[in-house]
Amino acid sequence: MKNFSFSFCLILVSTSVFAQPEGWTVFAKTKFETKYNEKAAEYFMVPVFTSELKLLVGKEVSLEGYYMPIDVDGNAYIILSKYPYSQCFFCGGAGPESIAEVTFKIKPTAKFEADQYIRVKGKLKLNDTDLEHGNFLLVDAELIGK
Repeated sequence: MKNFSFSFCLILVSTSVFAQPEGWTVFAKTKFETKYNEKAAEYFMVPVFTSELKLLVGKEVSLEGYYMPIDVDGNAYIILSKYPYSQCFFCGGAGPESIAEVTFKIKPTAKFEADQYIRVKGKLKLNDTDLEHGNFLLVDAELIGK
């Protein structure tokens, strides 16, 4: 009976570990189309989310990456990048699939430094219409490592 309990616990632990997909891998499958925005009077890259990614909406996703020192009104969220600042979407030419907006459930008390490597998990939201925000958003997020 002890072996059964131990095996059952291993299955539960393994399931919970694999239940959180690594977000950057799934984000990278997103294709982008150039579309003209009448309101802004310019062209923008608009995401075409995969069905795999759409299935993750509202589910917990984990990300590891670099804190970007981007000025956000009211510090409502932070920007996390797959790459350090010198290589990120804003400065280094990486694609929009390499950044995510992270809104914490409870704001961490520690201040982050530019390019600080952190790990977060949160519920995934996708954005393909609001030009004021990124395409990949983690809400109700928690800091799980730095």
